[in-house]
Amino acid sequence: QVHVVESGGGLVQAGDSLTLSCTASGRVTGSEAMGWFRQAPVKDREFVASISGSGASTFYADSMKGRFTISKDKGQNTVYLRMNNLKPEDTAVYYCAARRGNGFGSRESSLYAYWGQGTQVTVSS
Repeated sequence: QVHVVESGGGLVQAGDSLTLSCTASGRVTGSEAMGWFRQAPVKDREFVASISGSGASTFYADSMKGRFTISKDKGQNTVYLRMNNLKPEDTAVYYCAARRGNGFGSRESSLYAYWGQGTQVTVSS
């Protein structure tokens, strides 16, 4: 069993920064790839960023490049999402996910076996 928990969400103003954290615990090795996704009201869940199990490789959605940074504690299953210059359109529930026994990050949500409950990020204008 794997348990994924996100934290760090909140209410911020446009232009502010926020860092989300996520920890996967249980039957994990520390080498699983992890990713962040988000879902805004009445929209589909969308990919935000992913990081390989080693932390050496990252992927970002085009709209987040340059503003968001994903990082990982080496050898641990804790990842962070640093979000700068937040915009009202970044308002969403942010979900963290972990792959099962695979260290390659992916944009495809179906490849992630374990999901957290999500943390709300609200950006006011």
